[in-house]
Amino acid sequence: MNSISVLHINLFQSEKNAPDFYFNTLKDHLVSSHKHIEKPHRHDFYVTVIFTKGTGTHEIDFQKYDVFEGSLFFLSPGQVHSWELSPDTDGYIFFFSQPYYEMHYVNQKLKNFPFFNSPSFPRKLQLQSDDLVDTIRLFEAIQNEHQSQNVMKQSFILSLISQIYIQSVREFSKGDEKTSAASVSYFKHYQDFENLLEKSFTFQKSISYYASQLNISAKHLNRITQTVMQKTASEIITERVILEAKRMLIYLDEGLVEIAFRLGYEEYSYFARMFRKNTGIAPSQFIKNHKN
Repeated sequence: MNSISVLHINLFQSEKNAPDFYFNTLKDHLVSSHKHIEKPHRHDFYVTVIFTKGTGTHEIDFQKYDVFEGSLFFLSPGQVHSWELSPDTDGYIFFFSQPYYEMHYVNQKLKNFPFFNSPSFPRKLQLQSDDLVDTIRLFEAIQNEHQSQNVMKQSFILSLISQIYIQSVREFSKGDEKTSAASVSYFKHYQDFENLLEKSFTFQKSISYYASQLNISAKHLNRITQTVMQKTASEIITERVILEAKRMLIYLDEGLVEIAFRLGYEEYSYFARMFRKNTGIAPSQFIKNHKN
């Protein structure tokens, strides 16, 4: 098995005066960057892309999303993605490094946006009518500013990016009173849980461990995850383990026993049962399916 390519932002940049930021129409990006993005890959930067024309599928960490006009996607560093798109595809794409964004926003961190922070959060937002028009205007404003020589150009671009992200958070929560309430009272606790999970999931898989580290009860942790993600804490933990297992099975040149051990399972048989229970197939079959 070959390791998945990790693409760096400087592969795409032609300008020396705009470090750590890239903007393009999707049509031009698909042509100019074809040799880098034709196979499944991951980035070391944050990506945002909106489709204004075309159809197809976009796979992000083994989750397939349909692509239509108004499909808005968010990718975090390290996520594996690939797409199959119709020839008429167009839209806008931009990406940037974490320091590029956060050095200008001391109190605003990318992890505050759930579509970048949580592996369990959807990476696609489907925009309609007025919301789509407003968001496209923001992308167009970034394009115009990017091509300008205006004073405080980068600061203005970053303010437009933040508007896209804040509006997207509102769109995700629109029409769902529980989600809206969660963004106020529960989302911070959920972020803390996700951050702890990211550090600990290979060796800690019990709800009680995470609850105790967060100084809350297991019942309350479940209440938080149910409200924010409509899933139990156990389901969130298992999904994170399964995602990492899939990545390792496809992209690491190691045996099944070694991968199981990396994920905290001393017995391969237990790992295999867990994987099959949650995916419907054995780890070995998963590898065969994705090598074809």
